[in-house]
Amino acid sequence: MGTGHFFWVIFYFASLCSASLANNAKINFREKEKKVLDQILGAGKYDARIRPSGINGTDGPAIVRINLFVRSIMTISDIKMEYSVQLTFREQWTDERLKFDDIQGRLKYLTLTEANRVWMPDLFFSNEKEGHFHNIIMPNVYIRIFPNGSVLYSIRISLTLACPMNLKLYPLDRQICSLRMASYGWTTNDLVFLWKEGDPVQVVKNLHLPRFTLEKFLTDYCNSKTNTGEYSCLKVDLLFKREFSYYLIQIYIPCCMLVIVSWVSFWLDQGAVPARVSLGVTTLLTMATQTSGINASLPPVSYTKAIDVWTGVCLTFVFGALLEFALVNYASRSGSNKANMHKENMKKKRRDLEQASIDAASDLLDTDSNATFAMKPLVRHPGDPLALEKLRQCEVHMQAPKRPNCCKTWLSKFPTRQCSRSKRIDVISRITFPLVFALFNLVYWSTYLFREEEDETF
Repeated sequence: MGTGHFFWVIFYFASLCSASLANNAKINFREKEKKVLDQILGAGKYDARIRPSGINGTDGPAIVRINLFVRSIMTISDIKMEYSVQLTFREQWTDERLKFDDIQGRLKYLTLTEANRVWMPDLFFSNEKEGHFHNIIMPNVYIRIFPNGSVLYSIRISLTLACPMNLKLYPLDRQICSLRMASYGWTTNDLVFLWKEGDPVQVVKNLHLPRFTLEKFLTDYCNSKTNTGEYSCLKVDLLFKREFSYYLIQIYIPCCMLVIVSWVSFWLDQGAVPARVSLGVTTLLTMATQTSGINASLPPVSYTKAIDVWTGVCLTFVFGALLEFALVNYASRSGSNKANMHKENMKKKRRDLEQASIDAASDLLDTDSNATFAMKPLVRHPGDPLALEKLRQCEVHMQAPKRPNCCKTWLSKFPTRQCSRSKRIDVISRITFPLVFALFNLVYWSTYLFREEEDETF
């Protein structure tokens, strides 16, 4: 019994010792992480002002690999020619001074939140207008140091970047907005930026933009040479396609409706002056307001945009409909005046004929009863002027009939009297205006859609 009891006591104490050693080992592991940080970043051991060595410890330039994760694209402004993006920016390089023992794989990496503790590349965004870091709840930044001396720097930032746009095809255009990153002070002899192999740029799924669609993106290099040397540069070109459905509903269809409404004036009676004038002026002012609203949302550029051509032609058609009524009104009044003058002349001639007949009758009654009357010959001589005139009339009626002209046949339905010229102008306008507008639409859409396909050289 004593021996068995002694055995269990020894086993109990051994278990306590092993548990204590395990706890001490765990605590020592965390303490080891602190010691490693103090060892590699201690005073007098690491200087963050000195850049790392090149590949394999050579004196070549330090290689920094870049990759991005685009979280969102908030706005794309046509007026300011800029766009806002939120992204996770990552840099990775090797600093052999930061190598440490990983304790048989237990210490995978060390994490820092203070960027000033280690050397950092002096990268900046060359086309940046505004930018800020995110500090809620804690600063969204970390630095990981791996056992082989590799350093990973990750930060979440929001940027407003310049995006020069060519608006000649607006709103049927595509825009290329760039994100440029370059070294500010280190030349290519000391620092070189490279894109990370594999997938250097990632975009969040289901990226939603109100008026654009991100079609694709392309990574490239853009090293720049200045008086102080050559500097490494990276860029990402983002190709945005403008969504046309919004502009079709808000601009193109309303403009077409205004032009068609202005044609209603051609079907109103020419005497309805208030109705035709109010219709023409209202459509003209509405079209002018629509044009000014479109231009207010765009920058004042020196070249002509596709939307300028559309609104300008629509405004011209509406103005032309108003001028057409002015012409109709003038023709109507001119015809009325000439008709009144013609009636007055006919009345005057009728009065003259009546007076002449009365005078002739009075002369006949005053003649002597024995007077003889000269009889006109029934047969005219060949030299008689009246016979020649009758012969010419016969020749005119015997000429061969001409081929009928469809346009003249259609126009012949409307009399050529002065009072009917205004009616003829309205009828011609009913056909001419829609045909010309349809021809303009055919040329417009064929031209700009074809040019849009040609510009897809990205």
